[in-house]
Amino acid sequence: MKEQLKKFWKFLKQDTWSSWLVSLVLMIILIKFVIFPTLTLITGSSLPLVVVESCSMYHEVSFESWWNSNAGWYEQRRIEKEEFTSYPLKNGLNKGDIVFVWGYAAYKQGDIIIFTAPTKYPLIHRIVSELPLETKGDHNPDQIAQLEKNIDTNTVLGKAVFRIPLLGWIKLIFFEPFKTPDQRGFCR
Repeated sequence: MKEQLKKFWKFLKQDTWSSWLVSLVLMIILIKFVIFPTLTLITGSSLPLVVVESCSMYHEVSFESWWNSNAGWYEQRRIEKEEFTSYPLKNGLNKGDIVFVWGYAAYKQGDIIIFTAPTKYPLIHRIVSELPLETKGDHNPDQIAQLEKNIDTNTVLGKAVFRIPLLGWIKLIFFEPFKTPDQRGFCR
């Protein structure tokens, strides 16, 4: 058995298409059946890593300029600039960012949460009200109808703790051609 493992390891080290393909399949199996289940257990979230697939949390300009353009919506809900600047990930998220999700947390206003909704994919938006639980995408002009109002806490998968900028494009690049033209590419 030990000799077979050595032989297999030597095969993987070869610079051939077949060894490359076998290595790729092994990496996929390792990620899907070892790394993700372990992360799920550690983070308490069924989605421990999320790739941001839309521009709904994008800030196209500096925080100051973004706030000047969006202040009215937040100030109507008694969220002042000083408060917003203390929020985690106050500069939003970019399409293609990978977000690390923590499921064992209490959620408060300003946190970016991931929750399931009657949409194709879970939503990742910022909490703008705790009672009732409501969210809004930083880039969106308003909340998405009833999807972001009175959110059931049982649908929350976790909150964004930190992001790895743009690394998610490794995944997104394969799905971009299937999106509508206005949803493709980097955020503008």
